[in-house]
Amino acid sequence: MNTGFSPEFAHLVEGYRRFRRGGWTENCERWEAARAGQEPQVMIIACADSRVDPSQIFDMAPGEAFIVRNIAALVPPFETTPGLHGVSAALEFAVQVLGVKEIVVMGHGMCGGCKAALTQDLHGTPPGEGGFIADWIGLLDEVREPIAARLGTHGRAAERAMEEAGVKVSLTNLRTFPCIRSKEREGALQLRGAFFAISDGMLHVLDENSGVFLPIEQVIPKT
Repeated sequence: MNTGFSPEFAHLVEGYRRFRRGGWTENCERWEAARAGQEPQVMIIACADSRVDPSQIFDMAPGEAFIVRNIAALVPPFETTPGLHGVSAALEFAVQVLGVKEIVVMGHGMCGGCKAALTQDLHGTPPGEGGFIADWIGLLDEVREPIAARLGTHGRAAERAMEEAGVKVSLTNLRTFPCIRSKEREGALQLRGAFFAISDGMLHVLDENSGVFLPIEQVIPKT
């Protein structure tokens, strides 16, 4: 029988049915508790890349984290100009309403957005044909020149440098938000940079004092 659904949507439905047989049953008490509201302690800002799912990487149950995903895990600076400020609205909600205690910005390896920012191959394209992406990754324009001067614009070393720089840019921009700045100063909120390497599945965290991303095992040894 032709249901009118595409194979792609049918694939999603099969996944939903597996979820109902497994994930829902295993976490039914948590789902029931979630009906009353959400109280996540952590906000994660990650890339929309289909290979980088924070819930899977951190093995989180429903309700554990408030997650925002976009191209290259970028955070724009605080601004009050007219516009639709999706990431800023999510930050405001997470910090002021949910009261999260930690914000993690997680970049990742093989990031297409960071690669495009490095090569600038979308500049000048109209909206809908690459222009929206070009404007968004323009947030990385300030870090492109020093990376290009040191490592060029092609090759894995340059791409990795841009991916890590993107996390630092987002952390800097987070601190332009008055509510974030004050809560961090009071010790009520922590900001953290992270990097997930798709090639080997390893998580790294940023040491802001040195500017170096360290393998998580060097920072928090296994117990």
